[in-house]
Amino acid sequence: MTAVLQAPAYADLDDLGNAGGGEKGGNITATAGVQYNYDHNGTSSSGHPAGALKPAGNWKPPACWYEPYYTPAQLKAEREGVWAQPSVGNEWVVGQKDHYENGKPYTDFNLDKTGKGYWWYGYVPHPGAPGWDECQDPPFWVDKGDTPPAAHRNVITPAVLAELAYNEIRIPTGDASINPAGKQGVNIPTWVWMNPTVFHPVSVTAFLPDYNVSATTTAKPSSISIDPGTSYAQTYPASGKCKGTGKAWTAGAGNVPPCGVVYLKDSGSGTYTMNVTVTWNISWVGTGHPDPTALPTGTFTSHQTVRPMKNAEQRKQDMAAVQTAADNVRTAVNDVTPFLVNPCRGG
Repeated sequence: MTAVLQAPAYADLDDLGNAGGGEKGGNITATAGVQYNYDHNGTSSSGHPAGALKPAGNWKPPACWYEPYYTPAQLKAEREGVWAQPSVGNEWVVGQKDHYENGKPYTDFNLDKTGKGYWWYGYVPHPGAPGWDECQDPPFWVDKGDTPPAAHRNVITPAVLAELAYNEIRIPTGDASINPAGKQGVNIPTWVWMNPTVFHPVSVTAFLPDYNVSATTTAKPSSISIDPGTSYAQTYPASGKCKGTGKAWTAGAGNVPPCGVVYLKDSGSGTYTMNVTVTWNISWVGTGHPDPTALPTGTFTSHQTVRPMKNAEQRKQDMAAVQTAADNVRTAVNDVTPFLVNPCRGG
């Protein structure tokens, strides 16, 4: 499945001869602009929707970038509409016409190159976001198949496409698998793992078809961390940070899980919230970049309710311990009572 970006706003404020921004309706030409392939992206599972990753640190995708935006006819219509505005200064219009019409450096908006390339322009997906106004260069021409000039900040390259694809990745948001399921035991290991049929590598490809450039960003679940939701618990390993994504419990697997928790106190009439954070390693490959290159890791945390309860044998032992304590108290009281009644007894 592919998608074509919408064009909600333009970034080039000064180039239009005024200080204000503006909205630009309509779709980018079908074969222009960044497109995405979501065929291998994450999907919903067991009633849980797919969700976005939380990147490590302060990483964010580009707030704006330069990409194919206009055909020659589209740019001509757009500029001539601006030039006709009464608020636009004549000197500025003369400079614009020289630039796009009179061969300094372009002639007649490159209409003779229709179908052979596009005018590239600053694209802003979310106007007002930090950095959204950093792509203010005027439109520039790039023939199909050519590499765009690197002087423009965030001009589309495989590395920029990789970051844009990262922002589109969705991962499963379901709960961890646990055993025992339902009610957990007290002083009995609870195994924790992520179902590999649900939590598996996902990827998104971003590409410019007319320029033969693409990047595929892949997210792979690499480890999980367990917060049992109470201090009355012991995690395995002790740090709560498991190597890998846990191992499914099987009969005869032993008493020490490679990834899990032992609750030391039951939750009474309430419950605990166990938080399981999955860390996903992110990397990309792309045009001219066959070797995976790392991007900041991402995480997603599930919050699931657990109710550790003592089993019948443990409750029986507790009752026996209470009875023994009560018997010991009575014995002690009986031993002391004669001395309290007759302090001189035996002396």
